[in-house]
Amino acid sequence: MKALKQRSTCPVSTSLDVLGDKWTLLILRDIVFAGKSTYGQFLQSEEKMATNILADRLAVLESQGLLTKTVAADKKSKFTYRLTEKGVDTIPIIVELVLWGAKHCPTIVDASLLEELHTGKDAAVEKYKQLAREQALA
Repeated sequence: MKALKQRSTCPVSTSLDVLGDKWTLLILRDIVFAGKSTYGQFLQSEEKMATNILADRLAVLESQGLLTKTVAADKKSKFTYRLTEKGVDTIPIIVELVLWGAKHCPTIVDASLLEELHTGKDAAVEKYKQLAREQALA
């Protein structure tokens, strides 16, 4: 198990110990909104994460109970990563980051996702939670 050094008992600090780097949040984003589930798919993200960073972050997410890692059905040397229920609980956080970033750091964004979040954020959060749960069962 990949241990994380806890800096304090503050809930914000302990949450940041698990989720507080950009790569971790981008992996979770890709699982939730892009349906990615394999190492190779994560490497194709536009942020171009280094292979050693990706391997480390996936190991941390797995050891912290946010992801499960299983052997892929199509190839024994490939693994599939899925959100656990603990990982599903990060979806509202990621949605809020999407909305905050779109408002305060305007860049090219997924307009359809933003429209979905603006017209029914709670329904969208539930939709993505349900999709993640269904993927975990697949």
